[in-house]
Amino acid sequence: MKEEPQSTVHPGREAGLDRVLGLGSVIGILIGSVIGSGIFIVPATIAAAVESPVLMLAVWVLGGVLSFFGALAFSELGAALPRAGGMYVFLREAYGRPVAFLFGWTLFLVIDSGAIATLSMAFASKYLPYFVTLTPVATKIAALVMIGALVVANYVGTRWGAFVQNTLTVVKFAGVVGVSLVVLALADGEVSHFVSPPVPPWSGGLVGAFGVALVAALWAYKGWESVTFSAGEMKDPKRDLPIGLFAGTLVVIGVYAIANVAYLWVFPAREIAASTRIAADAMQAAVGAAGASLVAGIILFSIVGAGNAIILTAPRVFFAMARDGLFLKSLARVHTRYHTPHVSIVATGVWASVLALSGTFEQLATYVVFGQWLFFGLTVAAVFVLRHTRRDLPRPYRTWGYPVTPALFILASAFIAVNTLVTQPMNALAGLGIIAIGIPAYLIWSRNRPVDQ
Repeated sequence: MKEEPQSTVHPGREAGLDRVLGLGSVIGILIGSVIGSGIFIVPATIAAAVESPVLMLAVWVLGGVLSFFGALAFSELGAALPRAGGMYVFLREAYGRPVAFLFGWTLFLVIDSGAIATLSMAFASKYLPYFVTLTPVATKIAALVMIGALVVANYVGTRWGAFVQNTLTVVKFAGVVGVSLVVLALADGEVSHFVSPPVPPWSGGLVGAFGVALVAALWAYKGWESVTFSAGEMKDPKRDLPIGLFAGTLVVIGVYAIANVAYLWVFPAREIAASTRIAADAMQAAVGAAGASLVAGIILFSIVGAGNAIILTAPRVFFAMARDGLFLKSLARVHTRYHTPHVSIVATGVWASVLALSGTFEQLATYVVFGQWLFFGLTVAAVFVLRHTRRDLPRPYRTWGYPVTPALFILASAFIAVNTLVTQPMNALAGLGIIAIGIPAYLIWSRNRPVDQ
């Protein structure tokens, strides 16, 4: 694949998009993107892997710290390059269009469209049945209705999408924190749950188990990066993006910490490992059977909020690709009345619906973990690259702890990619295959791209 000159960032890049997102919306998008179903599912995986409650809490803290380190690096990149597309723009400026395209291609084909599909089916098949009985056909329809409603909300204006996001974020934040506080206040707990069983002796097996648990925790933290996709619609991205990344990431770390403390207060690690619905079990211990339904309602809001965050942000990547002449031209259109990348939003919703109906989204998601973390590592490494190759860029914010904090995040990303390659080689190779499919697609679009783009 022949490398091309790096593009020049210029003010007209996002012509037609309104800068309407303030700091509150930036924080709301980040929290809403991260807090989905992970905090309700992942604790069991982590407890099963490490067994010790001390190590369980250590995994959550380390996962939060590494995510915060990633957010620090993304803050420098976003403040220097406040354009629609976020990671796509950072990768394009650091490594050229081919690498950026492969990221955007994978994001559209599987990563974010697959995430929307997964969330919609979890909404319809796992938690909505707490309140209504659905047939298999009705379940599919409910999933499509959720996707369609979020597409409409974001189609008719970024303000509407942000309003929905902020509202759902407040509800889910209050819900998760409220459940945790109720459990801590009303459930019969044991302090011994926090120290027993003790941390086992250091060994290679323990390191491997801790690594498996850390991968799960980082999956639960994933989503903070998507706030950069909407930088082209922020009122003051050079200020609000760094602050929003800092504040939002720290809030999520706090929410996850208090939730896990509440779980451990009620149950020992071995019971958490065996639970498929730990939050509901904890609430039932605190207030009785009604607690399970309350938690199901909170999870429904959480899922819808996470889905809305993706539809609010991901289409901006595909919009930026189309503006570069590297995707379907229609995806670069901006609605004349609503000033949104409406075609890109609809395309994202349609493809997510196809994946939801096909039932292949969960398997596809396991395939792209490897490539996804490669792109994360490459993006944070772009801080090093651009400091040397693009000294002309304004840098209103510089990464705190540079070069240590971005280097640690890069090492963590490499660890996850290598761990996936070793423990799930077929999934990793399949993920590389999905990314590789984008190579001929890139060659086709780049051949037809006007030379001045």
